[in-house]
Amino acid sequence: MRSAPIVQLGGSVDFRVLGPVEILCNGHNVLPTASKPRQVISLLLLRRNTVVRTDELIDELWEESPPMSAMTTLQTYIYKLRKILVEPGAEEILSTRPGGYVLTIPDSSIDLHRFERDAALGQAALESGDAAGAAETLRRALGMWRGQALVDVVQGGLLSSYATRLEELRSRTLELRIEADLQLGRHRELVSELKSLVLTYPLHEHLHASLMIALHRSGRRHEALEVYRVLRENMIENLGLDPGRELRELHQALLAGAPLGEPLEQDRVTVVPRRSADVAVPAPFPPRDAPAAPRAGGAEPGPAADDAPGDPAAADLAEAALAAAAPAMAEPIAAVVPPLGPPAQLPADIADFTGRASIVEEILSGFASAGAARDRTATPVVAISGMPGVGKTVLAIHLAHRLRPRFGDGQLYAELRGSTGRPRDLSEVLGGFLQAMGVPEPHIPYGLEERSTLFRSVTAGRRLLVVLDDASSSADVRHLIPGDPRCALVVTSRRRLHGLAGSWEADLDVMDHAEGVELLGRVIGRARLDRAPRAADRLVELGGRLPLALRCIGSRLATMPEVSITEMAERLSGAPRTLDLLSIGDLDLRARYDSSYAGLSRREQAVFRLLSMLPTPRFTAHEAAELLGWDAADIQSALESLVEHRLIRVTQYKDGEIRYRFPELILSYARERLTMALDPGPQGEQPYLPPRPAVPPVAACGPSAPPEAVGPRRLMSVGE
Repeated sequence: MRSAPIVQLGGSVDFRVLGPVEILCNGHNVLPTASKPRQVISLLLLRRNTVVRTDELIDELWEESPPMSAMTTLQTYIYKLRKILVEPGAEEILSTRPGGYVLTIPDSSIDLHRFERDAALGQAALESGDAAGAAETLRRALGMWRGQALVDVVQGGLLSSYATRLEELRSRTLELRIEADLQLGRHRELVSELKSLVLTYPLHEHLHASLMIALHRSGRRHEALEVYRVLRENMIENLGLDPGRELRELHQALLAGAPLGEPLEQDRVTVVPRRSADVAVPAPFPPRDAPAAPRAGGAEPGPAADDAPGDPAAADLAEAALAAAAPAMAEPIAAVVPPLGPPAQLPADIADFTGRASIVEEILSGFASAGAARDRTATPVVAISGMPGVGKTVLAIHLAHRLRPRFGDGQLYAELRGSTGRPRDLSEVLGGFLQAMGVPEPHIPYGLEERSTLFRSVTAGRRLLVVLDDASSSADVRHLIPGDPRCALVVTSRRRLHGLAGSWEADLDVMDHAEGVELLGRVIGRARLDRAPRAADRLVELGGRLPLALRCIGSRLATMPEVSITEMAERLSGAPRTLDLLSIGDLDLRARYDSSYAGLSRREQAVFRLLSMLPTPRFTAHEAAELLGWDAADIQSALESLVEHRLIRVTQYKDGEIRYRFPELILSYARERLTMALDPGPQGEQPYLPPRPAVPPVAACGPSAPPEAVGPRRLMSVGE
């Protein structure tokens, strides 16, 4: 398709996104003040000269809940923007295309293009040895910023991702400018600026390294060593990690009083992403046993930190995949890329991990079998599933730390947010993984399938552990499985991940009573627990032996030393809404149940609420059907969905009959939902607990009846 011709704007018009969004016409800002038109024009500017689909604009404006009039309202915004752009004589720049709109403007009329151009020129000058020219050009590029990107625009999913990318470009350009100033000997002038930056970014290793060099050159070596000490403490406390190899080498050089030569500092130049035609493809993260490239100045590299075996053919395979993914490049510029160590992305393990010993040992034993590892042709997958709050994530992270020594080529981690209703974009997750493995951003392909293929190629020949938290289905997982049987994948999900052949499945249930008491003791102190053992036992049962509930109870007790364990047990047993006491800080059991409930259909939500009216938490499909006035076969699909979402459990008794069971805390939640549906009122009202009702008429609530006609109170259609 031919691109639209660039329209010459009448008058002096300048578009700005590096800070507050502005459309300057002869010096006057003509951008509308209403928030949604500003979102529309911002997205059109960032995607200038390409078609932006109407569904993308609607998703950006209203995300998952667009109104019925979304299309008409969007057309109104476009009309208003056209009226604004008519005034400078540029009425044709905003045009309609099949399925969307396109804003056609010259690149030179937007500050983002000018910034990217100067950033690329500055990097090229720095790489060619012109530090003075690089510093001037990069300073000019950074001077175009007037605040955070899109700072005055409400950002939906798309705009948020663009703003994050722009801020990353700004940060990288700043690093290059600092590098240029260091090469020019401006270390004294840089100290105060760098001190301010490391306070803003307390875990940014590159900025801390630059500050250490500037302080050392200023004759303040003791301060440089103190900078490293503070950074290391922050990283261990917040990430459970030591600083990277480069920073450790710099620290050792300072301790030894060794001169900081060009090779050490030159290795730290960071690449600013540019168009693929302008940048050479550096080699990806090399196999751990591959010979390292000689350093600048002919210095030989030191010995490898780890002798874990790798596959020498992996580099060729990954390089071929990169070449296939990246377009042909003309006149490449030699980019200096920092040597990357293995990624170590695991969150910190918790100090008071309790229980699950049999599951952990079973999985570790499977990995310890040398023969099994030799004979494997598929990547082993450990799938951990269970109800909300049962401790899936905590177990996965603990297990990953136990497995960590077996995977010397690194560990990758991602939260997929599959149970939240707003799952992560798998393509974005793969992009982050590829960058962590050393693939430069400009050479990561766009599509999900292409990124998945490249990920398998880059991980071939390596021992890599991948941990995925909160997957929604096995389809989420397949694109993220590494490409070597010596790698491994640990994944958590509320649902069973059907279709992952050969995976070890760990279906978590609540803790046993002894484990629950031990966990509570670790949170509040065993001595305090031993003073009231019966009350402690009661608290564990009131918390349903659910790890998240017990942590909420323990955290409340830990913050209220004046409240006795007995008093807390009485308060919890007498609470009209038990879940109100099972929420503290970021720990909120009700919120976990809300996300599972939101994943049900309206019909399934109504069945879930009504089942809480049964006289006992255990019931059969026949009893559920009798309550609703349905045939047992008609209710089976709803019950299966509730089991799949882990809101009820299924058990088989000795007589062979299948029975279902409400976990105690989920039953409390279902009754809360029933009360809200019957009589929405203040959050603190007493829950409605009716006696077992008479069987409703089949005509009023059978499966063929419309949703709004269920029962005399219309329970199946009451909105919440």
